[in-house]
Amino acid sequence: MKKEFPSIKTERLLLRQFADSDLENVFKGLSHPEVIKYYGVSFQTLEATKEQMLFFADLEKNGTGIWFAICSADNRTFYGAGGLNNLSKEHKKAEIGFWLISNFWGHGIIKEAIPLICNYGFDDLELNRIEGFVESENKNCKSVMAKLDFQHEGTMRDCEIKNGKFISLDIYAKLKDNLIRPE
Repeated sequence: MKKEFPSIKTERLLLRQFADSDLENVFKGLSHPEVIKYYGVSFQTLEATKEQMLFFADLEKNGTGIWFAICSADNRTFYGAGGLNNLSKEHKKAEIGFWLISNFWGHGIIKEAIPLICNYGFDDLELNRIEGFVESENKNCKSVMAKLDFQHEGTMRDCEIKNGKFISLDIYAKLKDNLIRPE
């Protein structure tokens, strides 16, 4: 029997499964120059954005991760997305990722949502390690990772090519044993 997709709710946020009606918001986020500057994908059209929606659905279907739509608690406002991908059951680890529509930057949404996703990963998916790979020039994301108690483990220099140039990635990780649980 297929497990029902989890919803995670706080006073302010609802993390839920993506719906077809989210397509326009996902497009709004993943076509915005500031949002996609350091994000791995971008889309020029609504039609092309369906590929991202399939990616979200396939993660769950294939057991390789889970991504949530991050919304207001009343589900009226779509803020962005966050989740876990490249999940390895064998090694009990996954990679964290997130993005927000730019109007909602600086509102503490990611700082509230990411620990919920991490706790889900550690508790429900039985992960031991959650890692984040951040472009070395992405100062905002590096700052967020530090605030969320991810440990900086090092830098992979010139390890990927983006727009014809080598980029470096900083590795961050959070281990289950190092969790600081909210009271």
